[in-house]
Amino acid sequence: MSEKPRSNKPRRLADWLNPTGERKVHSLVDKIYKEKNLEIAWDKVRRNKGSGGVDGVNIKEFEKDVGKHLTRLHNELRTGDYHPAPVLQCSIPKAGQPGKVRFLGIPTIYDRVCQQAILNRLESIFEPVFDDASFGYRRGRLTKSALKKVWCEIEEGHEWIVDADLKNFFGSADREKIMILLNQQIADGKVLNLIKSILEAGCMLEDRHINEDKGVSQGGSLSPLISNILLTPFDREMRRKGYRLTRYSDDWVITCRTRREAESALRYAEKVLNKLGVRLHSKKTRIVNIRRGFEFLGYKIKRGSKPLRLSKDKIKSRIHAGQLYVYPTQKSITHFKEQIRKRTRRKAPLSTKELIAEINPIIRGWGNYYKKAHVRKLFNQLRGWIVRRLWSYRHK
Repeated sequence: MSEKPRSNKPRRLADWLNPTGERKVHSLVDKIYKEKNLEIAWDKVRRNKGSGGVDGVNIKEFEKDVGKHLTRLHNELRTGDYHPAPVLQCSIPKAGQPGKVRFLGIPTIYDRVCQQAILNRLESIFEPVFDDASFGYRRGRLTKSALKKVWCEIEEGHEWIVDADLKNFFGSADREKIMILLNQQIADGKVLNLIKSILEAGCMLEDRHINEDKGVSQGGSLSPLISNILLTPFDREMRRKGYRLTRYSDDWVITCRTRREAESALRYAEKVLNKLGVRLHSKKTRIVNIRRGFEFLGYKIKRGSKPLRLSKDKIKSRIHAGQLYVYPTQKSITHFKEQIRKRTRRKAPLSTKELIAEINPIIRGWGNYYKKAHVRKLFNQLRGWIVRRLWSYRHK
């Protein structure tokens, strides 16, 4: 249990990550524009693939003159002449939510290499600062680790859950507070100005340049790290108060022994988040008992009303009657079926062999993610459904 604070008030923002300033990193920009670091960054961007940004240059086109591009980037970062282009804002359908979309900001390949080069250097600086409650976008800290932590806490008797949702987290992130937190670890003004210019680059939407005074574009290499930096004070403050927080990016839950404790945790969470400029989505935030269940990282977690038989390779529960189990959310199942349905339309110009080769990675990826859950019956149902889709496609 964490030490209890002397006050119920969250600490000042400037005191959260590095109150003494003793561990600040100086002379960082030269390590970012180092040729070897830019080459490593380019290799990472190339392997991640993805489409081009506002300049229309894709990975293959960039690769033709990669030496020239990296030399230019090196010189611009060294002299302070680098200026990021606006990101290309695209809408993509929300998984399992027909008619709803979320927005991604796609940087140019050139800017993506720059962001990755910065990320290569910042990760090692901020990783020691991040809290054990945080699992998203950190090496060796996977979704299954976050789920296992929550599972164990529930099994220990923490059956009241604060199931929260942040309102437009990336779109409303407070850039000024982000810069304050960055400044607690980084003393190199050139690097701080570089990151600030990336945050303020704006976006292109239907030939219009939009530049708002808040938000972090989803789609860039730096966005996940910045989200963790902004929410690390929240992680620390909640755990300092003794609450059992588990966070994966902007998705988080708190497990509690009683409803009263959960209500107290939610009130304090809202207080801390408000100080960070982050708001809870009131309609999607709730306190729930495990017998009603909650959703986290694509799973429905619930204590069943009847005994469930889990095979030996599944997560085990010590409770036999009404034991705890996990199951894919309906949203995830719907999204999976939409992906298969889209590729098995009757007009798809592929042979059956080509079609199977295309859908196999989708089936494998989804199946591997949920294979530890209570899904034997569901997998059998989906297998039959996919076979029928393929039969229908073949006999069109």
